[in-house]
This record gives sequence, structure tokens and C-alpha cells, in this order.
Amino acid sequence: MNKVELFNQTEKEISELDTVLKVLDSALKKENLDNVSFNLIIVDNEYIHKLNRDYRNIDRETDVITFALEDEDSIILPNDERVLGDIYISIDKASSQALEYGHSLLRELSFLAVHGFYHLLGYDHMTEEDEKVMFKKQEEVLEEYGISRI
Repeated sequence: MNKVELFNQTEKEISELDTVLKVLDSALKKENLDNVSFNLIIVDNEYIHKLNRDYRNIDRETDVITFALEDEDSIILPNDERVLGDIYISIDKASSQALEYGHSLLRELSFLAVHGFYHLLGYDHMTEEDEKVMFKKQEEVLEEYGISRI
């Protein structure tokens, strides 16, 4: 059984998060994963700025940061549960990007969550070829759930 824990560390009520969790569940099923857990943590720009500065040496806010626990060695708990890590999303950045791109906050949060999920699985977009693979998977998950760019 998969487990995605949601932590909203902001004062904001974010109704879209219920659907975002369902989209992540859909991504887990698409990847045929079972007995996997990870955290989705919603923060503000100030918090994600500190994370970006302290862990990536980039002194500005960003939209999503992941901390994958399987980067080095897989962490498997005694009950065979894989612990993937944490996805941090800035609600401030997600809101401004939704406006900038002309789509809903649901679409932006879902995209960022799925993007982070694939990073936890080891996907990246450092090369054009890797980006094509990762972004194709992301779009398939979003499209299958009916979340479009518009």
C-alpha cells in the first residue's frame, strides 16, 4: 500500500491539494509502484528560498525542490516499504506561475507534484534526451487525470 503524506506548512487553505494527492496516486499506479511512501510539503517562498540556498547554493526561491532518499542507497524499511523522500512546493511560486502561464492553480500544483515525484524516482532533465523522457511521463499522468495546460 502506498502512502503519500501531505503537510501544508502555510496558513493558506488550499482546496486543490485533495486532487493533487489523487493525481500522485495515479502516477504511482502508472509506474506500478506498491509499498512506497513519500511526503508532499507545501511551504511559502521564504522557506523554499532557504532550502534552495542552503542545499543547492542557489540564493532565490524556486517552485519545487525534492530530496530523494534513493539517490545513494535505497532505503527500505523492515516491512519492505520504500521511502522515496520529500517534495517541497512553494504555494507562492505555484500561484504566481499559474497566473503567468494562464492556467489553474490545480494544474500548476499537479504539475509540480508530479515533476517532484519523478525526481524522487531518479528522473532528471539535465540533458535534452532525459528531459523528453521525464516530461513525457509527467504529461501522460496529467492528461490521464484530465488536467490540461489550459
